[in-house]
Amino acid sequence: MAPTPPKDRPNRYTYAAAGVDIDAGNELVRAIGPLAASTRRPGSDAALGGFGGLFDLAACGFKDPVLVAANDGVGTKLKVAIEADIHDTVGIDLVAMSVNDLVVQGAEPLFFLDYYATGKLHVDVARDVVAGIAEGCRQAGCALIGGETAEMPGMYAKGDYDLAGFAVGAVERDQILPRSDVRPGDVLLGLSSSGFHSNGYSLVRRIVDDERLSYSAPFPHGNGASIGEVLLTPTRIYVKAMLRAIRETGAVKAMAHITGGGFVENIPRVLPDGINVEIDGASWAMPPVFRWLMALGGIEDAEMGRTFNCGIGMVVVVAESEADKVTAVLADAGETVQRIGRLTEATAGAPRVSVKGALGSKA
Repeated sequence: MAPTPPKDRPNRYTYAAAGVDIDAGNELVRAIGPLAASTRRPGSDAALGGFGGLFDLAACGFKDPVLVAANDGVGTKLKVAIEADIHDTVGIDLVAMSVNDLVVQGAEPLFFLDYYATGKLHVDVARDVVAGIAEGCRQAGCALIGGETAEMPGMYAKGDYDLAGFAVGAVERDQILPRSDVRPGDVLLGLSSSGFHSNGYSLVRRIVDDERLSYSAPFPHGNGASIGEVLLTPTRIYVKAMLRAIRETGAVKAMAHITGGGFVENIPRVLPDGINVEIDGASWAMPPVFRWLMALGGIEDAEMGRTFNCGIGMVVVVAESEADKVTAVLADAGETVQRIGRLTEATAGAPRVSVKGALGSKA
């Protein structure tokens, strides 16, 4: 039997008084319902409110599918969003970081779930974040079928929030990438990035703080955009273009999503032993935002290359004879493509990835 509070000490405790606003959570669910519905695709109606999200794989037309799963976050790019008070783009980043990892294995993203955690739920901020998530799902062609919002007083500083995303895709068993016929002589196609994407922001923020810059100040090369707006340019989603290239050409052998670690760490992940990579750093021009940060922080070339994508967000491996065909399909799908290097036979003592000149040094 529950104890009865003394008459002189009425029960004054509620969940809301402890810092958790159930009504605000319900308001958010109502606000984001139409956003989720806008991401409907075959296999899902993208409705929210159940204990789990449903997806009908048979409705997608796969014959012998293998499921591929990925999860990621946005890192300290969130701190830039919070300090700049711009919240409608980091959701695109959240989706991008997972679905770009799916497509490198040849998988079509099917559905996405998000996790949003904060100390105090501000419905307008959370709705902006989810609006970005829905936009990312539309760009990737996947359904937003569920998620979780956690209000945890005392866990986060005032105004802070955190994000995690989870994506599931599918690929026919005989079309899984990388293929087994990757070999020396194959060429590397680089797809332009939209900026830093979602990597290296602890270094970006450190330089901005040390230089005492404001995120609201004009970016020197931004055509009127602020530093915050430029730094929050969302991660490019390569899914639809890459799926088109895979399906129309049949020539894509492997892909590498260039995230933290740059070319040196990410390209070898999709290559067999015995194959090295030669990158021609002068085959593309590093975008202005990278040059700006590099000069501002006095960052050396090697450090740029191991921290940032330096202007290339996805690398595609194809036979040299197929390079022009794949490039044409990707360009028609809206991508900017450069031939940035080739694969070579490994030799004793040679680095796995070598770079001729500085990355992005094209005049």
